[in-house]
Amino acid sequence: MTANGMIEISDDECRKLLRAFEFGRIAFRVGDVLEVFPVNYHADASSITFRTAPGTKLAGVLLADDVVFEIDHIGEREAWSVVAHGKARRLESSSDIEAAERLPIRPLVPSVKREFVVIDLVRLSGRRFHRGPQPDPSAEPLVDSSD
Repeated sequence: MTANGMIEISDDECRKLLRAFEFGRIAFRVGDVLEVFPVNYHADASSITFRTAPGTKLAGVLLADDVVFEIDHIGEREAWSVVAHGKARRLESSSDIEAAERLPIRPLVPSVKREFVVIDLVRLSGRRFHRGPQPDPSAEPLVDSSD
């Protein structure tokens, strides 16, 4: 644990947390535009799958070189965040689509979403924070930036 109460989360625990939840955010850059979208998803040990409809999210996530996926939780005693990086691909074969249709992906808003996207995980990181009272500012030394 660091002095500020932050603990790195192992890859195994990051994967466990990803599998335990169903709502997160994807972020990607296309040109000069950074996009962030909420998604319902399903995770396994090496990938994240979500459904979408044709539009900005589908086009952008497929054009992006790197896709970032994030989940987090804030409780009374602790908070945590998991960030996953990977490359997205659209499922195209009928057998892959049929398998994805059996996954427990439930959209928040009832809508027709026929496209499945998989993010193949390349890198994971996670942090857990213990929450508590704010430290006394007078106990922290002032930093003189003029040195």
